[in-house]
Amino acid sequence: MKLVPLDDKVVLKKLQAEETTKSGIVLPGQDKEKPGQGEVVAVGPGGVIDGKEVKMQVKVGDKVVYSKYSGTEIEIEEDKYLIVKQSDILAIIE
Repeated sequence: MKLVPLDDKVVLKKLQAEETTKSGIVLPGQDKEKPGQGEVVAVGPGGVIDGKEVKMQVKVGDKVVYSKYSGTEIEIEEDKYLIVKQSDILAIIE
């Protein structure tokens, strides 16, 4: 199955937050405290949204940080994805 986002939407594959440090210390509840991280798997075309021109700034393969409580989570073939607006993406990880 292929997801094709519309307008200014972006499909992200959720990345798991590290729950242990390099020295092996377990960090319980780590995922709850941080914004989420994901990898861009599909990008909408952008265009005119609410009367404003929206240019897509992310591309497939980018790793990004997104707002914790944003988007719609879906599961396809046991993989978890998140569909968010581009404005919900806080940063690109380089």
